[in-house]
Amino acid sequence: MLTLAAQNSSNTGYFIGLLLGFVAVVAVVVLVAVILTFASRIADQAQLAAETLEGIRDSTDALPEVNTLNDHAIAILEGAKTARGALTG
Repeated sequence: MLTLAAQNSSNTGYFIGLLLGFVAVVAVVVLVAVILTFASRIADQAQLAAETLEGIRDSTDALPEVNTLNDHAIAILEGAKTARGALTG
């Protein structure tokens, strides 16, 4: 009887250790699943941001031409002022 009681107490520790190990593995699996879910959401948002920025870049490609347009408009205005002065005498 004494050996059976001693054997049960050693098995109890074994099962407690096994249960704790199982709980730890399940916790790690759940944490990894949560992290992968967040990473997937972040990747989707990054893709959307990249597509949006591509559209913005296409819309603003012509902005450097504004200076050239302003220079030509000023030249036309000065020419018109000169012509007006010549016509009005």
